Amino acid sequence: MNVAESMIKCLELEGIDTVFGYPGGAILPMFEALRRSKIKHILVRNEQSAVHAASGYARVSKKVGICISTSGPGATNMITGIATAYMDSIPLIAITGQVRREFIGKDVFQEVDILGATEPFTKHSFLVTHADEVPTIMAKAIKIATTGRMGPVLIDIPSDVQLEEIEFKHIKEVEINGYKPTVIGHSGQLKRILKRVHEAKTPMIIAGGGVLLSGAEKALTQFAETRKIPVVNTLMGISSYPMDSPYYVGVLGSHGDVLCEEVVKNADLVIVIGARMSDRATKNFSLIRPEANIIHIDIDPSEIGKIVNYQIPVVGDAKTILEYLNEKIKPNEDEYWLKQFDFQRAVVEYTDLAKGDCVNPKHFLNEVSRRLTADAVVTADVGQNQIWTAKHIQYSQNRKFLSSGGLGTMGYSLSAAIGAKLASPEKMVVSVMGDAGIQMLLGELGTLSEIRHKVIVIILNNNLLGMVRELQDNAYGKKSHFGIHFSISPDFVKIGEGYGIAGRKIESNSEIQSVLDEAFQSEYSFIIDVRVSPEVDSL
Repeated sequence: MNVAESMIKCLELEGIDTVFGYPGGAILPMFEALRRSKIKHILVRNEQSAVHAASGYARVSKKVGICISTSGPGATNMITGIATAYMDSIPLIAITGQVRREFIGKDVFQEVDILGATEPFTKHSFLVTHADEVPTIMAKAIKIATTGRMGPVLIDIPSDVQLEEIEFKHIKEVEINGYKPTVIGHSGQLKRILKRVHEAKTPMIIAGGGVLLSGAEKALTQFAETRKIPVVNTLMGISSYPMDSPYYVGVLGSHGDVLCEEVVKNADLVIVIGARMSDRATKNFSLIRPEANIIHIDIDPSEIGKIVNYQIPVVGDAKTILEYLNEKIKPNEDEYWLKQFDFQRAVVEYTDLAKGDCVNPKHFLNEVSRRLTADAVVTADVGQNQIWTAKHIQYSQNRKFLSSGGLGTMGYSLSAAIGAKLASPEKMVVSVMGDAGIQMLLGELGTLSEIRHKVIVIILNNNLLGMVRELQDNAYGKKSHFGIHFSISPDFVKIGEGYGIAGRKIESNSEIQSVLDEAFQSEYSFIIDVRVSPEVDSL
């Protein structure tokens, strides 16, 4: 078989059933191999969407996501998607076509140095120059993308290499010089953790996206409940711990819950698990007290000590480490610490979100939350809608929240929802976006229509860039609004109908129940265009 056929065969043997892409001249042999394959190819409307869809697929299926494009503009269109996956540690392989080897470096039609362009935000990249390297490159790419701190890998392959004949080999295990991610954690540090946890009077846990990537949700729950330790999430850690648990406090950070800040400030031990402790999570690094005792568990050694100095750093896999600690930990019967924040939480969360004539997005999302199945997947875009969706829908370890947390890429939600739905067709999938975000990659409504699987698309429409409005208010005052209002806003319901997707508008609270009934009872994808108040802030 030829190289392109061998690469597709390798993906089949790895259990990949869906890939996302957009064809072109330099990648045609790969698409011919796909045509003969059992793997389903999803034709997106923009190569960036292929990466986002592969991300949603990877996060739900727990497999590596695959996206494919041609050379030149096809490859460069993938850049933002690759950077998005890199910041959120999503296991992806981006396969890009390249011009023939003899033409590389001669500025021929649709030639671009995609390896150089993506070098800062890929975990590793390969330019395939010899056909016999392909089996090893595929094995290395899969291993690098899916182990250690996961992330995107790029394979750039010239069109003439794709056509060369080779003997097929599927390499399951491969050694990579200098690449040996730590999984177990240092035994001495683990003993120190046990001692510090048993001594702590007011400990708390910050659970990040690494808990989800590791599959450590159940181990985290056991650890927290055994020691009666309150848990807060970073944005990327949402759904790693059930929100209805008495041990759950809320979301930490610049757009998080005030109570979380109080718990952090009063904790004598902060246990950070799978979180970067970024500026957004720590309010520009101001939340953690310099004198606080801190444990940091992370798969990536470069994250240890980057933001905060940790007394007990442990490099390793969150699930492996928590399971080890659960075998050694002693139960805690003292509930004094839990009772301190239980009352505060009831006070902080009490509010009437349904007041006023305009639709309040917070109230609306509360209503959406009541209708979600226990294992639903909710994808949020970036902006105010991201914060509202994170805080006003109830999540659990079965009901998942997906968003672009690190790079903050507008347009992510719809494509990620498509990937998530194809990964688990039996699950309810809801995509929440703003009116600005959906216009970034509006054509993906066509992709959604073509896949013939139901996704509910919610557009929280305030006819402006709401988060930028908040930033301008805070920085320059309420009279400073500039460059944020849309003088023309399309009719999203009619656009959806043009793609064969039904939809309804909601312009008042009285319409919420009937439209939600119609959307959730519909057999097919459905668009809800919600006219929300432009004055409502994210918090």
